[in-house]
Amino acid sequence: MKKSFIFLAIGILASTLILAQPKKNNVEVLYFKATLACCKARACNTLEAEIKNIVEKNYPNGQVLFKQIKLDDAANKKLIEQYKAKSQTVIIVAKTKKKEYSKDVSDIIQTYIQNQNKALLEEQLKAKINELLKK
Repeated sequence: MKKSFIFLAIGILASTLILAQPKKNNVEVLYFKATLACCKARACNTLEAEIKNIVEKNYPNGQVLFKQIKLDDAANKKLIEQYKAKSQTVIIVAKTKKKEYSKDVSDIIQTYIQNQNKALLEEQLKAKINELLKK
């Protein structure tokens, strides 16, 4: 009887610890980057820093990760082909147990490049990320 009670208590404790684990990172912001000449690279690096800053500032718990994907790295070939990416392409990817969802937000990035409105960029990126976080 005591052994059964001990095993039951251990089982309850173990399942509680497993269920209490924080949710794994399930959203990634992928920034595709080319190797560019100095002047163009500076603009690309600034844009990358802006996007990374938005992600890290608004999702500090690590729920959303920023990842740089280099276009000239052979290891990234599958991702590049999957998303038909070129330089400054930004894709938000949400992974669930059953499915993967992705959203190309490069149009938001192009708008930002033209108008340099950081507040609008942040607002629009957050809206798209939050949309995929609900998946």
